[in-house]
Amino acid sequence: MHALRANVRRLAEEARDLYLNDAVPYLDKPPTPLEFQRSWLCPNKPFIVRNAISHWPAISKWTFPYLRQEVGEQSVSVAVTPNGYADAVHQGRFMMPEERKMRFGEFLDIVERKRAASGVFYVQKQCSNLTEEFPQLLKDVDAHIPWMTEALGKDPDAVNFWMGESAAVTSLHKDHYENLYCVISGEKHFILLPPTDRPFIPYEHFQPATYKVNEDGSYDVIDMQNAEKVPWIPLDPLNPDLSRFPEYSLARPTHCTVRAGEMLYLPSLWFHHVRQSHGCIAVNFWYDMEYDIKYNYFQFLDSVTKVMNTV
Repeated sequence: MHALRANVRRLAEEARDLYLNDAVPYLDKPPTPLEFQRSWLCPNKPFIVRNAISHWPAISKWTFPYLRQEVGEQSVSVAVTPNGYADAVHQGRFMMPEERKMRFGEFLDIVERKRAASGVFYVQKQCSNLTEEFPQLLKDVDAHIPWMTEALGKDPDAVNFWMGESAAVTSLHKDHYENLYCVISGEKHFILLPPTDRPFIPYEHFQPATYKVNEDGSYDVIDMQNAEKVPWIPLDPLNPDLSRFPEYSLARPTHCTVRAGEMLYLPSLWFHHVRQSHGCIAVNFWYDMEYDIKYNYFQFLDSVTKVMNTV
C-alpha cells in the first residue's frame, strides 16, 4: 500500500507538472473556437479574458436602481444560511441553505444594508435561474458565448445569475460542466485545484440537512430523513487542517481574482472554492462536458484514490 500511495502521488505530480501553469493566464481578447479547442479545452486549462464582456449592456446598466426598476417586484429564490456556507460541510453534516422566495427588491435592501436580517443571503439558485427567474435582464447579456458554443457544438445547458453578500462562500467542489464565470460588477476570488490533485483532496460522506430560520432569527438544523449520505470535501482551503488531512500539503492550489468585465474559463472537473466582494454580480454559463478520455482518466484516478484511502 505504501508503494501504491507513492506511485499515485508521483503520477499526480508528474501529470500536473507537464501541463499546468504556475498562475492562471490572462488573454487580451477571447480565443477563436479553434484556439480554444487546441490550447485550453483539450489540455483542460483555465484562463481569464480581459474585457471579455465589455460589449454587454449589463456592464453599465446593472446598478442597484436599475435592478430595482427591472426586477425589484420579481419573486426570486434566495439561499439563506447563518454563516454564508451553503452546500457545505458544517458540524458533521452536509448543510444546505433555507431556500426562501422573496421579492428581489427585499434582497437588495439586505445587500445594501437598508434592512437588518439574520444570516447571509445569496442569489445562487442553479439550473438557469437567469432565464427562469430574471427574464427581464436577458436583453442585457449575450444568450451564449459564441466561440465556446461553436467549439463545443452545443448551446449552454444553463445560464445562472449570482449575487450576494461578501460573507457568502462557495465551498470546495467540482462540476461536470465547462464553466464560464462572467463578472458584471465587483470581484470573485477563486482557489483552483486541477483534477490531477484528486489524490490530495479528501472526500467523506455526510448526513444531508437543511437550515430553517425561526421567527427570532435563530437557526434549526433539519436532517433529511431516509436520504443517502452526500460525498463532499470537508476541507476548507482557506484554513486547511493539515493534521487531519496531511495529503493536502501536496496539493498545488492556484489563486486568482476575476474583476468586472472579465471572464474566467474553468474547465470541467477542476476543484474550486469561491468568495466575492459585497454585492458582486456574475453571470455563469454551464456547458455540458464531454465524457471523453479526460473524464475516464479522472474516474480512474478517483477510483484508485478511494481504494488507497480505505486500505
